[in-house]
Amino acid sequence: MSEDPEHRSPRDVFLALVNGVAEGRWEELPELYAEHTDVVHPFHPLRAAALRTREELRAHFAPTGTGPTLIRRPANITVHETADPEVVVAEFEYQGTVAETGEEFALPGIFVLRVRDGRIVSSRDYFDHLTAARIRGGLDTLFAALHSGDESE
Repeated sequence: MSEDPEHRSPRDVFLALVNGVAEGRWEELPELYAEHTDVVHPFHPLRAAALRTREELRAHFAPTGTGPTLIRRPANITVHETADPEVVVAEFEYQGTVAETGEEFALPGIFVLRVRDGRIVSSRDYFDHLTAARIRGGLDTLFAALHSGDESE
């Protein structure tokens, strides 16, 4: 991710993002985003708040040191160019294994990214949040939060 960001296409930025997540380059990921951005997860079951700044993204990507170790790689990538040169729609999945259990998983996602001057200015990230919670061992916590109506997570 050391190249001049202004010369990265939306496709290049998407690929840097999903590969950076898969490789655990957490400190570098916020730099893919503009200082002021709008990142939303419309299908998040707890209606997670939008991430609006690079600092919020830094906190979002920061490793917590809890949960299982996920060994993953992006796969089945299709990037759709749009009539708007700033926007791509990317279909993909993370395929991997939960290191502690050996459980294999496939976590599908679709990102709708707007990239300006080589940085993400907005993103709508559609994920299978139930599978994400399951592979991280967090289904009980998610269900409890849904049951209690707690929308803070």
